[in-house]
Amino acid sequence: MDAGNGSGDAKLDNTPTQMDSDSGAQAKDKEKEELTEKMNKLHIEGSSSGSGSSNIRRKPVIILVVGMAGSGKTTLMHRLVCHTHLKDIRGYVMNLDPAVMTLPYAANIDVRDTVKYKEVMKQFNLGPNGGILTSLNLFATKFDEVISVIEKRADQLDYVLVDTPGQIEIFTWSASGAIITEAFASTFPTVVAYVVDTPRSEDPTTFMSNMLYACSILYKTRLPLILTFNKVDVAAHQFALEWMEDFEAFQTAASSDQSYTSTLTQSLSLVLDEFYNNLKSVGVSAVSGVGMEAFFNAVEASAEEYMETYKADLDKRREEKQRLEEDRRRESMDKLRRDMEKSGGETVVLSTGLKNKEASKSMMDEEDEEGEDEEMDDDDDLGIYTEEEDAIDEDEDEEIDRFGF
Repeated sequence: MDAGNGSGDAKLDNTPTQMDSDSGAQAKDKEKEELTEKMNKLHIEGSSSGSGSSNIRRKPVIILVVGMAGSGKTTLMHRLVCHTHLKDIRGYVMNLDPAVMTLPYAANIDVRDTVKYKEVMKQFNLGPNGGILTSLNLFATKFDEVISVIEKRADQLDYVLVDTPGQIEIFTWSASGAIITEAFASTFPTVVAYVVDTPRSEDPTTFMSNMLYACSILYKTRLPLILTFNKVDVAAHQFALEWMEDFEAFQTAASSDQSYTSTLTQSLSLVLDEFYNNLKSVGVSAVSGVGMEAFFNAVEASAEEYMETYKADLDKRREEKQRLEEDRRRESMDKLRRDMEKSGGETVVLSTGLKNKEASKSMMDEEDEEGEDEEMDDDDDLGIYTEEEDAIDEDEDEEIDRFGF
């Protein structure tokens, strides 16, 4: 009986402990459930820009016309527009040069309608190049609207012809130019037409300068590039094709000059030999219209190359960007979960310092008063007297004079 009673007493003693542990486990489970509900209520979703699948239309094809100042970009644009009208090709024209005074063609979208170049120069106290760059930057902030306009008309267009500023570096090496180029390339097949001044390129050094710039544009934009030798009505571009195909022919032409520039040009021609093999080149005349058919054939071939090669590279870069965004979002969510578990799901009030503003102000006033008292004590130690002390000293001097002999 005693043993039975003892065992019964032991069971009675252990029962409250088991009940406490069960209640504690239930409380923890409840806290975890509440924490999970709060995390689910956040509804954090991935950004739309990180979508893995790219939705690129095959039409229209974007043609970015770039080139050195004086190479004939605007005149070539006029010829391309005339050719589209003549051949009943559905084209759309865009002007991105805010400093041009007049255009020989009608532009569907003109940067001058949005940004006033001279007003930008006056307002920001800029020079000509700074005004062009700032105007293009302002226009790039609303470029998503331009893309939406073209998307609405995509089924009715074959090509979008884009004229760029005369100063090539303003478009190719600026943030706004990169934004515009990437916006086009991520939505439509995009081709870069690099316009070369053929008569000026008869000099081997000038020819090499143009080829180096074309190479830099190719690797910066990662888009198909067409070497467009303009002004073939003045000078035929056969010499340029020969220099690109035959290394020794260019060496012979460059060796006529024994300067340092010529030596550097001959060395660079070795580097660009492989670069020439992957380029499409055509000769055109913006004045006579020669070579327009060959130009548009090269554009179509470059568009196919874009869909086969460049689109895959674009998808790869987009997936990498999406992966980085997912990792960053996952780290943020893990940090938020740890913080919420640490706080137990309670609301945490962050101290901004605004509530204690009056208290801190009163403390500062007290410190200022103490500082003034200390300064007065220091003045007494240094022998600096106030006006009242000066008046007392004058009275004492008068009493001394009164009793003086």
